[in-house]
Amino acid sequence: MSQIRPATIADSGAIARLNREDLGYDYPETLAKAKLARILQDPAFRVWVAELDGQVVGYVQAEDYDALYEPHMKNILGIAVRHAFHGQGIGRALLNQVEEWARTTDAAAVRLVSRDTRTEAHAFYRHCGYTAEKTQLNFKKHLKS
Repeated sequence: MSQIRPATIADSGAIARLNREDLGYDYPETLAKAKLARILQDPAFRVWVAELDGQVVGYVQAEDYDALYEPHMKNILGIAVRHAFHGQGIGRALLNQVEEWARTTDAAAVRLVSRDTRTEAHAFYRHCGYTAEKTQLNFKKHLKS
Protein backbone atom coordinates (compact mmCIF):
# COMPACT_ATOMS: atom_id res chain seq x y z
CA MET A 1 0.00 0.00 0.00
CA SER A 2 1.32 3.42 -0.90
CA GLN A 3 1.62 6.32 1.52
CA ILE A 4 0.45 9.79 0.51
CA ARG A 5 2.46 12.60 2.08
CA PRO A 6 3.22 16.26 1.40
CA ALA A 7 6.03 16.71 -1.09
CA THR A 8 9.40 18.05 0.02
CA ILE A 9 12.18 19.62 -2.00
CA ALA A 10 13.95 16.25 -1.89
CA ASP A 11 11.16 14.88 -4.11
CA SER A 12 11.94 17.23 -6.99
CA GLY A 13 14.01 14.67 -8.91
CA ALA A 14 11.29 12.03 -8.70
CA ILE A 15 8.64 14.56 -9.74
CA ALA A 16 10.76 15.69 -12.70
CA ARG A 17 11.14 12.05 -13.73
CA LEU A 18 7.38 11.47 -13.52
CA ASN A 19 6.81 14.59 -15.62
CA ARG A 20 9.31 13.43 -18.24
CA GLU A 21 8.61 9.70 -18.40
CA ASP A 22 4.92 9.48 -17.57
CA LEU A 23 3.48 12.83 -18.67
CA GLY A 24 5.82 13.67 -21.54
CA TYR A 25 6.98 17.06 -20.20
CA ASP A 26 10.76 17.34 -20.44
CA TYR A 27 11.12 20.29 -18.07
CA PRO A 28 14.67 20.61 -16.65
CA GLU A 29 15.03 19.13 -13.18
CA THR A 30 16.89 22.19 -11.86
CA LEU A 31 14.00 24.45 -12.87
CA ALA A 32 11.44 22.01 -11.47
CA LYS A 33 13.32 22.00 -8.16
CA ALA A 34 13.36 25.80 -7.96
CA LYS A 35 9.66 25.96 -8.83
CA LEU A 36 8.80 23.28 -6.27
CA ALA A 37 10.70 25.20 -3.58
CA ARG A 38 8.62 28.31 -4.34
CA ILE A 39 5.32 26.43 -4.56
CA LEU A 40 5.87 24.66 -1.24
CA GLN A 41 5.93 28.10 0.42
CA ASP A 42 2.67 29.28 -1.20
CA PRO A 43 -0.51 28.41 0.76
CA ALA A 44 -2.58 28.51 -2.45
CA PHE A 45 -0.79 25.37 -3.70
CA ARG A 46 -0.42 21.81 -2.48
CA VAL A 47 1.79 19.00 -3.76
CA TRP A 48 1.52 15.45 -2.46
CA VAL A 49 3.55 12.41 -3.43
CA ALA A 50 2.69 8.73 -3.33
CA GLU A 51 5.50 6.68 -1.84
CA LEU A 52 5.79 2.91 -2.07
CA ASP A 53 8.67 1.08 -0.40
CA GLY A 54 10.59 4.36 -0.07
CA GLN A 55 10.18 5.22 -3.76
CA VAL A 56 8.07 8.12 -5.08
CA VAL A 57 5.73 6.55 -7.62
CA GLY A 58 3.25 9.37 -8.12
CA TYR A 59 2.36 12.95 -7.34
CA VAL A 60 -0.43 15.47 -7.59
CA GLN A 61 -0.22 19.27 -7.67
CA ALA A 62 -3.31 21.35 -6.94
CA GLU A 63 -4.13 25.00 -6.42
CA ASP A 64 -6.92 27.28 -5.33
CA TYR A 65 -9.16 28.14 -8.28
CA ASP A 66 -11.11 31.33 -7.84
CA ALA A 67 -12.62 32.51 -11.10
CA LEU A 68 -15.00 35.46 -10.78
CA TYR A 69 -17.78 33.46 -12.46
CA GLU A 70 -17.75 30.28 -10.33
CA PRO A 71 -17.60 29.32 -6.65
CA HIS A 72 -14.26 28.49 -5.02
CA MET A 73 -12.76 25.25 -6.32
CA LYS A 74 -9.49 23.37 -6.32
CA ASN A 75 -7.69 22.88 -9.62
CA ILE A 76 -5.46 19.89 -10.29
CA LEU A 77 -2.50 21.15 -12.30
CA GLY A 78 -0.80 17.80 -12.64
CA ILE A 79 -1.18 14.21 -11.56
CA ALA A 80 1.06 11.31 -12.51
CA VAL A 81 1.60 7.73 -11.43
CA ARG A 82 4.44 5.61 -12.81
CA HIS A 83 2.95 3.38 -15.48
CA ALA A 84 4.21 0.22 -13.75
CA PHE A 85 2.04 1.12 -10.73
CA HIS A 86 -1.25 1.84 -12.52
CA GLY A 87 -4.24 -0.07 -11.20
CA GLN A 88 -3.05 -0.16 -7.60
CA GLY A 89 -5.22 2.68 -6.25
CA ILE A 90 -2.40 5.23 -6.14
CA GLY A 91 -4.04 7.73 -8.50
CA ARG A 92 -7.31 7.43 -6.62
CA ALA A 93 -5.49 8.06 -3.31
CA LEU A 94 -3.86 11.19 -4.77
CA LEU A 95 -7.24 12.47 -6.00
CA ASN A 96 -8.73 11.72 -2.56
CA GLN A 97 -6.05 13.91 -0.97
CA VAL A 98 -7.00 16.87 -3.16
CA GLU A 99 -10.70 16.23 -2.54
CA GLU A 100 -10.10 16.21 1.22
CA TRP A 101 -8.27 19.54 0.98
CA ALA A 102 -11.21 20.86 -1.04
CA ARG A 103 -13.70 19.74 1.61
CA THR A 104 -11.73 21.34 4.45
CA THR A 105 -11.75 24.70 2.62
CA ASP A 106 -15.43 24.56 1.57
CA ALA A 107 -14.53 24.28 -2.11
CA ALA A 108 -17.51 23.55 -4.32
CA ALA A 109 -15.63 21.15 -6.61
CA VAL A 110 -12.30 19.83 -7.84
CA ARG A 111 -11.52 20.46 -11.49
CA LEU A 112 -8.82 19.37 -13.89
CA VAL A 113 -7.94 19.62 -17.55
CA SER A 114 -6.67 16.61 -19.49
CA ARG A 115 -5.17 16.48 -22.96
CA ASP A 116 -7.63 15.07 -25.50
CA THR A 117 -5.30 12.18 -26.43
CA ARG A 118 -5.06 10.84 -22.85
CA THR A 119 -8.06 8.53 -23.17
CA GLU A 120 -6.80 6.12 -20.49
CA ALA A 121 -6.65 9.02 -18.03
CA HIS A 122 -10.14 10.15 -19.05
CA ALA A 123 -11.53 6.70 -18.27
CA PHE A 124 -9.77 6.80 -14.88
CA TYR A 125 -11.21 10.23 -14.02
CA ARG A 126 -14.71 9.10 -14.99
CA HIS A 127 -14.29 5.97 -12.87
CA CYS A 128 -13.39 8.26 -9.93
CA GLY A 129 -16.60 10.30 -10.37
CA TYR A 130 -15.33 13.18 -12.49
CA THR A 131 -17.43 14.31 -15.46
CA ALA A 132 -16.33 16.05 -18.64
CA GLU A 133 -18.34 19.24 -18.73
CA LYS A 134 -17.04 20.91 -21.87
CA THR A 135 -14.57 20.75 -24.71
CA GLN A 136 -12.25 23.69 -25.12
CA LEU A 137 -9.07 24.83 -26.80
CA ASN A 138 -5.98 25.72 -24.78
CA PHE A 139 -4.36 28.88 -26.12
CA LYS A 140 -0.84 29.98 -25.25
CA LYS A 141 1.33 32.89 -26.36
CA HIS A 142 5.03 32.24 -25.82
CA LEU A 143 6.80 35.34 -24.50
CA LYS A 144 10.34 33.97 -24.53
CA SER A 145 12.03 32.08 -27.32
